[in-house]
Amino acid sequence: MTKNALTDLLAQKAALEQQIIEMQREQRADAIAQVKSLMAEYGLTPADIGQSPRAAAPRPVKAKVAAKYRDPATGNTWSGRGLKPKWLSAALADGRQLSDFAV
Repeated sequence: MTKNALTDLLAQKAALEQQIIEMQREQRADAIAQVKSLMAEYGLTPADIGQSPRAAAPRPVKAKVAAKYRDPATGNTWSGRGLKPKWLSAALADGRQLSDFAV
């Protein structure tokens, strides 16, 4: 197989993948239109088919908060949000300072 033949095949593959994406998009749009038409025809709402209006929207992804405090002995961490973990409360009760655990 020559280099040009491989390039041609890769170009055909890319074109086919693009056609697949376009066909999927068209079929999805047709399905949505059909569902909307049936819902309008029968006076249905998302609640009628077991969907809440919020269910259709994707939920935002919560970002993980970086650790602000670390126990050097165990490697346990705390972000500084929420209740203090037991390891930190115990260390503070023993007289250590919060700044001793700052990352």
